Amino acid sequence: MGAASVSDLISRYGGNLPRYTSYPTAASFTEAVGSQQVAGWLKALPENEPVSLYFHVPFCDELCRFCGCNTSVMRHEDGRLAYGDLLREEMRRIVALVGEQRTVRHVQFGGGTPTTLPPHSLRQIMRSIRTFFQVDPQAELAMELDPRHVPQDYPALLGDLGFTRISLGVQDLEPRVQEACGRHQSFEQTQASIQAARDAGVSGVNIDLIYGLPYQTVESVGATALKIASLRPDRLAVFGYAHVPWKQKRQRLIPEASLPKSEERLAQRAEIDRVLQAQGYRPIGLDHYALPEDGLAQSAQAGTLHRNFQGYTTDPCPVLLGMGASAISMLPAGFTQNITSVAAYARAMAENSDSLPVARGVAFTEDDKLRGAIIERIMCDMAVDLAVVGQGGDFSEELAQLHPLEQDGLVKIDGQKISITAFGRPFVRHVAAVFDTRRRALQQQAQGAGQGATPQFSAAL
Repeated sequence: MGAASVSDLISRYGGNLPRYTSYPTAASFTEAVGSQQVAGWLKALPENEPVSLYFHVPFCDELCRFCGCNTSVMRHEDGRLAYGDLLREEMRRIVALVGEQRTVRHVQFGGGTPTTLPPHSLRQIMRSIRTFFQVDPQAELAMELDPRHVPQDYPALLGDLGFTRISLGVQDLEPRVQEACGRHQSFEQTQASIQAARDAGVSGVNIDLIYGLPYQTVESVGATALKIASLRPDRLAVFGYAHVPWKQKRQRLIPEASLPKSEERLAQRAEIDRVLQAQGYRPIGLDHYALPEDGLAQSAQAGTLHRNFQGYTTDPCPVLLGMGASAISMLPAGFTQNITSVAAYARAMAENSDSLPVARGVAFTEDDKLRGAIIERIMCDMAVDLAVVGQGGDFSEELAQLHPLEQDGLVKIDGQKISITAFGRPFVRHVAAVFDTRRRALQQQAQGAGQGATPQFSAAL
């Protein structure tokens, strides 16, 4: 542990920070990037460049109070079918720009709850994917699901369509916490969903846990982690709850007095970490864990781990094509995000038969690319050698800013090499933020306009 106490560290490193699933972060996205420019970026992709695909399905059967995702309840199957048709139409428009038969390395359905897509709709989408693209035999096909609302025949459908991984939320097993979050999910439901998927041939399993939820304690999160580890998922993602009621109105139903303070949150995080490592899981980056034989752990050990809008991944593709309302795409020239509202997304698709439903984005500068590479290595490897990744740039200012973190035992600096200590792992976003010049510029603009610090990101600790 560093020389400072935990309370001192919280005082110094509190506030809000991006999660750095990308750089530049979404805070830099503007309407200056539109459909026409993105079409040009897509046309410019090298002919043999492989791609990955992401489909966003913004529907759930019921809403959880803690959720910050872009999702809503869609009761009518006709609406879900129509949305599936829009996903296929957007994919067709993209393929018209990038060309057919590109190799696909990863396919992911997220949300929301993508298993709200009717089986017929999912079959059609997968058929279109295999028509438009060459799916790599080793490709990962992943589906998020809600154990409380998995249609009976869906696991068999996923196996039949070639899915290789499911990702499901658990968050916490304590009844009082579930009541406060509006999410009642038994251990048995979770266990049954995993077993059904495995029986159908979907062998990969990821489980999400959350700390910092209302009424959680160090003991309760440790008990949840231990019980979930008994199911032997290949991977776990352990997130700190992001309380952003100014962005998500449903979070206003959570009484703030029930939320643990920063010191308690850190203790909860440490307990989950202790339990999972004792159960044989290796820590990956900021908030993931994996069994040693899993590809994520192997990529982390080899230094080939990547990070994108879906979190940590083994996917090396520089191109991620996002489809659906609010979906984000990653291209060599920049990031782009679709229209967020489902109704507005559908209108945009209907009003023009050729254009893309782009709402905003950001074009990369050369400095963005350099700093994005540095930030990705920090987030993935807990270390970076600026002499190798920094392309000869001058980072003396950033190294000077890291000295207080070094004094607090959070990082070690050896010339141009920066490594984050085991104690400093919860503070990795603080290290990444030192290299985020766009964030500093946005803060200066806000201060110049007399707006003060806008809490547009989640809590740093």
